[in-house]
Amino acid sequence: MSDAGEILSRLAALGLTLPTVAAPVGSYIPAIRVGSTVYTSGQLPFIDGALPATGKVGTGPGLVDPADAAGYARIATLNALAAVASVAGGLENVARVVKVVGFVASDPGFTGQPTVVNGASDLLTAVLGDVGVHARSAVGVAVLPLDSPVEIELVVELV
Repeated sequence: MSDAGEILSRLAALGLTLPTVAAPVGSYIPAIRVGSTVYTSGQLPFIDGALPATGKVGTGPGLVDPADAAGYARIATLNALAAVASVAGGLENVARVVKVVGFVASDPGFTGQPTVVNGASDLLTAVLGDVGVHARSAVGVAVLPLDSPVEIELVVELV
């Protein structure tokens, strides 16, 4: 567990602030708390309500570069942290990030999903320290909502 000031300092050092929780694009809520566990819905890399890129991840013309996709995974994770904070009373109440599931809209020949989802994992550790170390799945899929290149969901244990 980290205190609120420490988390805000880490975010500021990364040049980040916790965004407003992204509005759902369907019939669901961004996060739900069940006892001491928070489950987020899949979060897309919205910036001010818009996706910074769309399409499949891979190498070649017309594809989203894997390094860019890792950056989008980071943005989606920041959005997921905002959803967690909204139902947890702040990120200082996170005891542990339990699980991250990262979905990557992948070109059929692309197999670098773990590298893309590292964008999410690295952000969690940078912001939350040891509390952010987690189990993880990195899954390649044919398409994601709104043609997003990535989607991230979190399972978090609270104090």
